[in-house]
Amino acid sequence: MTDTAKCPVVHGAMTVTGTTNMDWWPNALNLDILHQHDKKTNPLGENFNYREELKTLDFAALKKDLHALMTDSQSWWPADWGHYGGLMIRMSWHATGSYRTADGRGGGGTGNQRFAPLNSWPDNVNLDKARRLLWPIKKKYGNKISWADLMVLAGTIAYESMGLKTFGFGFGREDIWQPEKDIYWGAEKEFLAPSDSRYANLEDPSTMENPLAAVQMGLIYVNPEGVNGKSDPLKTALQIRETFLRMAMDDEETVALTAGGHTVGKSHGNGDASLLGDSPEGADISEQGLGWINHTKRSIGRDTVSSGIEGAWTTHPTKWDDGYFHLLFSYEWQLTKSPAGASQWEPINIKEEDKPVDVEDPSIRYNPMMTDADMAMIKDPIYLEISKRFHKDPAYLAEVFARAWFKLTHRDLGPKVRYLGPDVPDEDLIWQDPVPVGPTNYKVDEVKAKIAASGLSLSEMVTTAWDSARTFRGSDMRGGANGARIRLAPQKDWLGNEPEKLARVLSVLEPIAKESGASLADVIVLAGNLGVEQAAKAAGFDIKVPFAPGRGDASAEQTDVVSFEPLEPIHDGFRNWLKKNYSVSAEELMLDRAQLMGLTANEMTVLVGGMRVMGTNHGATKHGVLTDRVGALTTDFFTNLTDMSYVWEPVGDNEYNMRNRTTGEVKFSATRIDLVFGSNSILRAYAEVYAQDDNKEKFVKDFVNTWVKVMNADRFDLA
Repeated sequence: MTDTAKCPVVHGAMTVTGTTNMDWWPNALNLDILHQHDKKTNPLGENFNYREELKTLDFAALKKDLHALMTDSQSWWPADWGHYGGLMIRMSWHATGSYRTADGRGGGGTGNQRFAPLNSWPDNVNLDKARRLLWPIKKKYGNKISWADLMVLAGTIAYESMGLKTFGFGFGREDIWQPEKDIYWGAEKEFLAPSDSRYANLEDPSTMENPLAAVQMGLIYVNPEGVNGKSDPLKTALQIRETFLRMAMDDEETVALTAGGHTVGKSHGNGDASLLGDSPEGADISEQGLGWINHTKRSIGRDTVSSGIEGAWTTHPTKWDDGYFHLLFSYEWQLTKSPAGASQWEPINIKEEDKPVDVEDPSIRYNPMMTDADMAMIKDPIYLEISKRFHKDPAYLAEVFARAWFKLTHRDLGPKVRYLGPDVPDEDLIWQDPVPVGPTNYKVDEVKAKIAASGLSLSEMVTTAWDSARTFRGSDMRGGANGARIRLAPQKDWLGNEPEKLARVLSVLEPIAKESGASLADVIVLAGNLGVEQAAKAAGFDIKVPFAPGRGDASAEQTDVVSFEPLEPIHDGFRNWLKKNYSVSAEELMLDRAQLMGLTANEMTVLVGGMRVMGTNHGATKHGVLTDRVGALTTDFFTNLTDMSYVWEPVGDNEYNMRNRTTGEVKFSATRIDLVFGSNSILRAYAEVYAQDDNKEKFVKDFVNTWVKVMNADRFDLA
């Protein structure tokens, strides 16, 4: 017997010792990402509207308090040189810098840095202190300011406090209340594992695994000590270029951000990193959510250890000036080691007056330092020319940096219409995907009548509207039907949009839009709605699909072709299409798309069943069209899928035949995407609901509601 009593509770799946379903059945389809932000997790309640609450915020008072915070040094975590600017900028930067264009995930738009894994990434070491320093301000303004907005704003105010004329700021980021489960950060099982596994060829950064952008697990961008920690500025430059490209930045923006970020603040490596305690997520309960605590030594002020690199980049690290390029171009640099053992570059024979002073004692001066990433700015030929231009024209650097900082901190906020507050710039920026306001004074019924008389098939109308709207990504609020960009490059040529058929349909709809005074974007959606209404009527239900006019038509000049390329669909489970076979299963790809579109598992189920029976498959294939009444919005997909009179047999890598158990007759064919709604226990539960005899009308209503949700996903003006 021991003094420790036996645990009196049954351990569940979420305890340390529990085993999850995914542990037992690792190949099962995990639907958790579709329900990760259930409204029940929000302590502010279902009726809380952040955007309305934000309108009552005293913006001037908040900014004044943030300015005061910058120089209000606290003894428990003192500010370097009495100014928290560097720390706050790093917090904002690392919150927003996790964004990547491939899937639009990451970024600072949700306040996700408060939660694992980001709160405990090695690259985010000691940013928990920055958030705690902000707590009194968050406490004061309460629900009027989200953590997401506050953390991003803090960095912008820090730059203003240090003398930079910033480009502006937009509020409107809403907090999440639990870790995000939908973001793939990499397959590594340990932080800072060598980056080789992320690349097909480490010498070619473009071969990095999609959708990743950072070079190692736990980093925001690149390793400051070099590729896999080995100094080589030219190789580092290649990784920087690819990584920043995947985060929506060109070469000039990349150099400006590197220089502007390193003009202020410092890195910390004046001590033994092995003495630091666990990260916030693994720290003892007594630490109250703070991590990396060193209980054996002082470990604050000049003795702080974060990155392991030690020193400031510039002579005056609390001022916005041209010191970064002044030092970079004025001296020869040699590779050295920090007190913590990290590789860094230091100048040879630097003038005493060019050395930054100690963070606590201004009578002491130290060498500045540069990372491998900084040296890349003068070793890479392209970066070198840009750096020379900035060095020659500091005012130009300030302007480019201010715009790049604004882009960095707002890239995942979505279109400008979502920005709130007094400091939103008037200028429309192409990366904001601008769309003009569309007309609303046309006669909707007359437009529908013209579409109905046009000769377009139900499938053509529905698929064109779907293809236009399915590009929406809730991750960064991009894509969608508004703007009718499906008629522009690059979308008009995407294989998933069936270009020849699309061109034929648009040639019919464009004259209707022109004659009626409606936008083409509205007409495309109206055509899809009409097709759904016709399908419902064919199933025996008269129903009108809700429609809100006002979409606009974007121009080619308002469309950044390169930035839209990542939105190209390479699969669409709702139209039963794969561009090619992938290492990820078709059903997992569908799940990812459904999550980006903001769909629940039930909504995904409804859409697939409805799209199949309406005959909307890509290329008009018959897979999954489990009905003899194609074009009618029936529940046949579900009733046939759950009919035990039949058995499914594989006939290829991704094809199955439905064979009658008694006669052996093949009735239908299907793909993995179809069969998962009968094999996965959760999805089958939904499918059985719609297979019931008493839920035919419910299915039609649920489909229409979900269809409208997809069509309006990017209508931020309706929120």
